[in-house]
Amino acid sequence: MPFPGQSRKRPKSPLPGETCQEPLYLRSLSERQVTITIKLRDGETVTGYIEYFDERIIRLTRRNKPNLFIYKDQIRTITEQTRREDPHNRNHAATEETT
Repeated sequence: MPFPGQSRKRPKSPLPGETCQEPLYLRSLSERQVTITIKLRDGETVTGYIEYFDERIIRLTRRNKPNLFIYKDQIRTITEQTRREDPHNRNHAATEETT
């Protein structure tokens, strides 16, 4: 029972779309060095892998191009690049992933 003058308040639930899973996902991408494509709010796209991130920025490391520090509020989407499977080389690709 609440004290006089206090109201019963429920704990605040996260806003829709805020699940606190972003740092876990970015850490996973960083540790696995997954190639990603980032689409920015201005329509530009850049490709590389995440080397570092914090609450405000992502450092995108790119091959043969300068690395980028991107403010998270400028990011529209992050898409993982999928490997194209070579049908002649399936067994080799499967053993690479398991080692």
